[in-house]
Amino acid sequence: MKVRSFLFALLSICLFNQLQGQKLKNRDIPKVHKHMYKNDTGLYILVGNEKYYEIKTNPEYTLSQMRDHIKGNSNGLEFSFEDPGLQGKLYYGFIPFEDYKYPLPVYFRKDAEISEGKAEVSIADLAGRYDMIGWEQKEKGTLGYRICDAEGVILYDGRISFKGTGPFHVDVSIIEGPFVDYVSEDGAVISFETNTPVSTALEAGGKKYTDKTATHHEFHIEGLQSSKEYSYSVFYGKNKESYSFKTAPEPGSRKPFIFSYASDSRSGSGGGERDLGGTNGYIVKKIMALNACRGVAFAQFTGDLITGYAMHEGEMQLEYSNWKRTVEPFAHYFPVIPAIGNHEALVRVFQGEKSKRLIYLDKFPFKTQSAEQAFSKAFVTPGNGPVSEDGASYDPSEKTDDFPPYGETVYYYTYDNVAMIALNSDYWYAPSAPMVQYSGGNIHGYVMDNQLAWLKETLEKLESDGNIDHIFVTIHTPFFPNGGHVHDDMWYNGNNGYRPVVAGKRLGKGIIERRDELLDLIVNKSKKVRAILTGDEHNYCKTEVGPETNIYPETYLSAKISLSRTIYQINNGAAGAPYYAQQQTPWTPFTSGFTTQNALVLFHVNGMSIDVEVLNPDTLEEVDRFKLH
Repeated sequence: MKVRSFLFALLSICLFNQLQGQKLKNRDIPKVHKHMYKNDTGLYILVGNEKYYEIKTNPEYTLSQMRDHIKGNSNGLEFSFEDPGLQGKLYYGFIPFEDYKYPLPVYFRKDAEISEGKAEVSIADLAGRYDMIGWEQKEKGTLGYRICDAEGVILYDGRISFKGTGPFHVDVSIIEGPFVDYVSEDGAVISFETNTPVSTALEAGGKKYTDKTATHHEFHIEGLQSSKEYSYSVFYGKNKESYSFKTAPEPGSRKPFIFSYASDSRSGSGGGERDLGGTNGYIVKKIMALNACRGVAFAQFTGDLITGYAMHEGEMQLEYSNWKRTVEPFAHYFPVIPAIGNHEALVRVFQGEKSKRLIYLDKFPFKTQSAEQAFSKAFVTPGNGPVSEDGASYDPSEKTDDFPPYGETVYYYTYDNVAMIALNSDYWYAPSAPMVQYSGGNIHGYVMDNQLAWLKETLEKLESDGNIDHIFVTIHTPFFPNGGHVHDDMWYNGNNGYRPVVAGKRLGKGIIERRDELLDLIVNKSKKVRAILTGDEHNYCKTEVGPETNIYPETYLSAKISLSRTIYQINNGAAGAPYYAQQQTPWTPFTSGFTTQNALVLFHVNGMSIDVEVLNPDTLEEVDRFKLH
């Protein structure tokens, strides 16, 4: 008996030690992923009796590789991309800031060969009749450069400043921006990135602003007059760039203005700039030029800016940088305000030992490595949305941070009598919807509880604001998909069973029920929401959403909503991503204007009236025109 007791006690001690060891090994796994474990091989998800182990890869190319290893020599600049296998071409040319309102590089007739991951640019060759920026006299200049691989695929568009006449040196450089991130009636927010930590300055409206030594520089300008154009200058090292912006009108002044909407500019087919390192640079530049010609006050761009679905943040930031470079010459002057989509996914990937099936999850630790964190690092938005989904009824622990921060991905802003609310329908996104029951995560298109509560509060605030006449809600995934995403978005072929899974528990509301809760707020509880601006589907169309619209499958057992008025869902995912044709849905009779042409939607706001003009930015052909009620 004593022997048996001793053996039982020994077994208990061993089991306790094993459990303690397992806790220590698993302590870095978020509590929201109940079936995830860690052993000596690595992280894995248990699906029945099969283990899905995390796939480990090295990044193909990162932003740091493309821009952080440049130095001067006696003839010019040496580029090292830290990859001996990289072969290709480096195209280069000066950026003539003084000759261009929208500065772009003018490429030299020669290129530099990239061999074993290195290239050299001879600035000395750009003297005399090729010195169109006066670098020989000024002893400095800025070079634009484009990196292409051996197949001619564009990897990165960059810029770097230099000084000297031989030997040459890398100068303090603005490598992204400056961007007018958003404007108010009495100020603006302007940001940019430098190649080295440095203290910079900005002058606008007779005031000078300085910042601390850093590479990211963000200036909040205040005390300006409304509806007035201001010149501004940024100072970095001994260099200076000057542009301008226009402040917003006084709230509720109801002066005429134009704003634009587009989404889905991830890489397209056709070669060249249609695949500019993760974005369709060709169409985006056309869109931005049209925005500038029409004098838009701001441009809203909601999701799938890039190809994304990266496993490493450096890859993601490289693609974000290429998108920013494409809009940059125009965004010196007016806000281009991005929101997040599903292709902004930064993921961990797991593969089954036997089935070889894949599971994708939002990368963690959430505060430092998630898709939301990467987006927030890349962009400056109002960022006045909810903090996270921590504290919601399904939060597995009050003591720990169990969800990603929303950061810059959910926000609202106002301009005169218009308010724009940007939502995140790909928060804590797990792209493998059928596997979410095992892995945990949020499905494509689902707005979770804390964000829903924030939307309700924000709509109530704007409804009671006498200066606001028109509210637009923009979200990447359509409430009513029409072509390309009928199998998911907020429809899932009419299957309400799809929903997030948190800590092993399916949430109580399915995707169609949650869609209806959003509609109740936007249509029934609001009198000011004029339209829902969506993307994801690579086409343009508008759908009437109202009492007569059929919004349910033939067999639907859950409660149905009755809509009290009619608004439009305006889908414009036609900014360069590969097209989707139209599909049949219950609301097809209420959908019009469907086209796979590239499109830019322009809203002409004149007091209580809004006229909508839709143009093809490539051909300037009119796609659609209507009045928004």
